[in-house]
Amino acid sequence: MIGAPARSRTQNLLIRSQALYPVELQAHIVLLLHFMEKNINFIVEEHENNLRVDVIINKRENKISRTRIKNLILDEKLKLNDRIIKSPAKKVLVGDKLTLNIPKQKEASLKPFNYKLEIIFEDDDLLVINKPAGIIMHPGAGNYDKTIVNALIYHVKNSLSTIGGDLRPGIVHRIDKDTSGLVVIAKNNETHNGLSQQFSKHSIIRTYQLLIWGKLRPSFGKINTLITRSSKNRQLMETSSTRGKKAVTNYKTIEIFENDKTPTLSLVECKLETGRTHQIRVHMSHLGNSIVGDLKYKKKYKKIKNIDIKLEKTISKLNRQFLHAKTLGFVHPKTNKEMIFSSILPKELNNLLKMLRNTD
Repeated sequence: MIGAPARSRTQNLLIRSQALYPVELQAHIVLLLHFMEKNINFIVEEHENNLRVDVIINKRENKISRTRIKNLILDEKLKLNDRIIKSPAKKVLVGDKLTLNIPKQKEASLKPFNYKLEIIFEDDDLLVINKPAGIIMHPGAGNYDKTIVNALIYHVKNSLSTIGGDLRPGIVHRIDKDTSGLVVIAKNNETHNGLSQQFSKHSIIRTYQLLIWGKLRPSFGKINTLITRSSKNRQLMETSSTRGKKAVTNYKTIEIFENDKTPTLSLVECKLETGRTHQIRVHMSHLGNSIVGDLKYKKKYKKIKNIDIKLEKTISKLNRQFLHAKTLGFVHPKTNKEMIFSSILPKELNNLLKMLRNTD
């Protein structure tokens, strides 16, 4: 068909497997992220003079996303005139020689994972699950088999939407590995599109509970910033006044814990208007009140004196951030019924709150 988008090799593999193999075997088909190592070599031409190096490479190799190019440069895979450079924003001159190495990546298998999902709701079109902390949503570097996606494949076989790509069937939105709470999963593409449109319009109801260090001033309000990838650590995000995507978080303080044996802590509720990567964690850090247990965005605190020993041990052994996706609401794409779900705090978080309330 003229004008039809070209299928990737992995898409063809999936289509072929669906035609030739039974459902039980389809989930074991091995998907390749990238199939071969590749070196890109070229000389900067006159019309490319003084352009950013990531822009030039993206124009020359438009099948590779600019984000992918940026990450490769940060991973020291680009040489300028035979010298490694680490800045995607580096500007080049006519005659400069560029060499970009795209390494072969590991295979990722979408095989079933026998993992007990806590299913809050399920019908023919979607599921709502209560994700525990400690498990990632979909296969990625270092973990290809023990994810929510692999558990979904075990539960529903091949009845998941395919819009999210080969490694993210059913995934409409995500929460972080060490965050717990409610997530909606799409079983077909029509449902996926309907939910995605609601996320894009910011009509989805998403409320989180979190425990932070210190007090928020004012005790309630709205945080409205841009969020972009950190210039110092590409695994982190940061607020910015000039670049990034708009991020809006409404917050209110629910309870404050403060006495001679307790460091000042606050239980907070956040309602998202947008859903940027690490949004609540970044916004709390931006205010100077990072989330308890958040190792990536934690602030440096002085050693707390006279703290209750049991409380100190409980906080130090939390092994996750105190962040829980408590409420999730949306309109069902097929039935047009308004649906809202709520989940209680996990035991380890609730126990910490009980301890704080009993420490005086």
